[in-house]
Amino acid sequence: MGRFILIRLASAVPTLLIVSVTVFLLMRMVPGDPAMLMLGDLAQPGQVEELRRQMGLDQPLVVQYFYWIGDVLTGDFGHSIVSKEAVLPLILDRFSVSATIVLTAVFLATLIAVPSGMLAAWRQDKIADITVVATSTIFLSIPSFWLGLMLLLIFGLWLGWVPVIGYVPFSTDFTGALVYIILPVVTLVLVETGPIARMARASTIEVARLDYITHARAKGLSERAVMWRHAFKNAFAPTWTLIGLVLGSLLANIAVIETVFTIPGLGRLLIDSIYARDYPVVQGCMLFIAFIYVVVNLLVDLVYPFLDPRVTA
Repeated sequence: MGRFILIRLASAVPTLLIVSVTVFLLMRMVPGDPAMLMLGDLAQPGQVEELRRQMGLDQPLVVQYFYWIGDVLTGDFGHSIVSKEAVLPLILDRFSVSATIVLTAVFLATLIAVPSGMLAAWRQDKIADITVVATSTIFLSIPSFWLGLMLLLIFGLWLGWVPVIGYVPFSTDFTGALVYIILPVVTLVLVETGPIARMARASTIEVARLDYITHARAKGLSERAVMWRHAFKNAFAPTWTLIGLVLGSLLANIAVIETVFTIPGLGRLLIDSIYARDYPVVQGCMLFIAFIYVVVNLLVDLVYPFLDPRVTA
């Protein structure tokens, strides 16, 4: 087990290194001069050159990269060109909003989808199975932004149950914050329940055909005991991998939902910074999102041996 953990941790290092190089090069390919943006159009050429020298932009790309990655490793992501704020605290503040919505949504989707998928597999080709598969397919086919707009239209405009626009931090008003995030969470739960339920169903069907399940039934165990005590663990392992991918993907691509519901999360920060050509913030967001994605998948890999002991072989 210890060797497995070390291998996974070691494999994450080159991945993060490649990601950092990619992000750095992509930002250097974007048209425009960060020094000119910071000083404005009325800046004198001498002022621009002096700022470029202070920022290290007059150095070769290799030297710039090592300066940049050295600062990143110490927690210095630079300062926003627009707001002049330090980038890392800004990212962490916005990420807390995104993480709250995504973690809640994935947790609730898992609680709904996994039992539903296993029930559908246990009742294969019956009414319960057909209902779960049909419902999952429908939600899987609906774009998240369209579903979010429909929920806003129905529950925000027509019924007036929730606010249509705005956000309140949990630190300010816990109840008010719940009201503002309920529709984004429901949207993600509905959309992500589909793939998780389908994976849980497929995994359970595969496990139900194995010999040890037949042996458990031959011993006279009830179907409930066979399902939850013997089939659940092995059936959940592939589903756990998908949950990790869904979690990482949502954290990286939640900008659409945050834009629909005007939530000031990390995705919204990235989109706004791209429009404002705020290079330090864009660069920091991209690197942070990639880091979170790698960490999430690393945690999934580390948990997997507890679900499937064969992985440690």
